[in-house]
Amino acid sequence: MVSFQEIIRSHHRIDKFIHRSKVLTNQSLDDLTGANLYFKCENFQKAGAFKIRGATNAVEQLSAKEIEKGVATASSGNHGAALAMAATRRGGKVTVVMPDNSSPKKVENVKRNGGEIIWCRPLQESREKVLNKFVQETGAAMIHPYNDERIIAGQGTVAMELLEDQPDLDVIITPLSGGGLLSGTLCAAKIMKPNIKVYGAEPEEADDAYRSFKAGIRLANKTTNTICDGLRAQIGVINFPIIQEMVDGIFTLSEQEIIDSMRMIWERLKIVVEPSSAIVLAAVMKNLRLFKNKNIGLILSGGNVDLDDLPW
Repeated sequence: MVSFQEIIRSHHRIDKFIHRSKVLTNQSLDDLTGANLYFKCENFQKAGAFKIRGATNAVEQLSAKEIEKGVATASSGNHGAALAMAATRRGGKVTVVMPDNSSPKKVENVKRNGGEIIWCRPLQESREKVLNKFVQETGAAMIHPYNDERIIAGQGTVAMELLEDQPDLDVIITPLSGGGLLSGTLCAAKIMKPNIKVYGAEPEEADDAYRSFKAGIRLANKTTNTICDGLRAQIGVINFPIIQEMVDGIFTLSEQEIIDSMRMIWERLKIVVEPSSAIVLAAVMKNLRLFKNKNIGLILSGGNVDLDDLPW
């Protein structure tokens, strides 16, 4: 478990390196859902996603010697770009193991921020095997995208800011993949406001967290055939017990529900979000009765989209 005190320390540590992202509202979406929606816009964040928070928190705790040896991770894009930005700022070399079916936009983002890429197959075991081999051969410091308490504490600063800005929230919903954002949100929100409800949202096509939560044991994905390229990872070893103990529920959404919500955010909020972000609005749209008249914080996790390959 990550303490709230560590989340506070993490925020002080990373504050000068990140944006305090805006919270947007939209009357037409409130009318449509029958709820009061507050969108925490991490799509406006540096490197285009919330991942810069955890990555910076981890990198800032590395020694100069560790930075000199280099930093490595596995990522479908957003964590890799964030880590590259955070580590190159300190003069470190960053290597990112990426699936060979990664979004071209996210590949470009990793490279633009100074990361070097090693390709792997789009399977969890391939990511881990290639990354572990590279770390053993080079001695690089490995910073896992979610299975790391430094990452969880950094991601928890999103919910901390959201509740500071909107203390009357009844609910927070986050995208769910490896669980860094959701577990960090739980560790912050449940201390700041013990009666708040916190939910995760994940694709039906990559629903390992939902099935794991129901079964009481950590299970692997049966498929990762989802448009949400940021939500294809397996729930983390450190993250799952936090989620299992504290989360109020996990929603699964179809591909069409996610695409419809993504388009709705683009059209009504007039902002660019990726499918992995839009899943939180999809969760509200699918559960209107549960959320009627509630004040709901929705964490829009990122906005790194390939504009040449939109789902509509």
